[in-house]
Amino acid sequence: MLQACLACEVVEVKAIIRRPLGVAHAMLKEFRHDNYRDFTDVEGAFRDVDACFYCLGKSVRQVSGEAEYRTITYEFAMSAARALYAKSPGAVFHFISGSGASLKSPFMWARVKAETERDLIARFEAVCWRPGSIDGVPSASEPVLYKAFRPVARVVLKPFRSLYVTAEDIGLAMILASVQGIRGRVIENAEIRDLADRQRAASR
Repeated sequence: MLQACLACEVVEVKAIIRRPLGVAHAMLKEFRHDNYRDFTDVEGAFRDVDACFYCLGKSVRQVSGEAEYRTITYEFAMSAARALYAKSPGAVFHFISGSGASLKSPFMWARVKAETERDLIARFEAVCWRPGSIDGVPSASEPVLYKAFRPVARVVLKPFRSLYVTAEDIGLAMILASVQGIRGRVIENAEIRDLADRQRAASR
């Protein structure tokens, strides 16, 4: 997703991070931070920006229970959205949710994501993205099951536009949605890939 931003006609990319990204680029500015309930110390990251691509999250398998999952998924996202609109009220907040998010779901993670979508859209006209199986650069903190499944997904799921998406696809789709002024709605996996394809074609 970062590479998609750096490869497009973006003037500046501000990244709030816990650890250095290990990427050197003239357009990239990093803000080290570890308190995602309060962004006061890095408020400059939210000043004079057009869009915030919020990608923070954890698998439900990596948390102790609903309270921790809700803190990371809901509270951190709402805090970031408030920080964005305090400094850049005209910006759009993009939230990565997940396919299957629903207030009526029997699964806790899906209900929490749906609550987050609902409140971000209601308060900030956020755009909420529901990717299916995401293929991207492996992370040291991701569950072992995800690492094992990634090569399988590339073969089995890739042909299905409603099930498979790359991290680059999401980044490109967010860029196009920002340019087009899309606000206040949910975007499912197939549309993510459609938007990404359109952005690639426009960049050629």
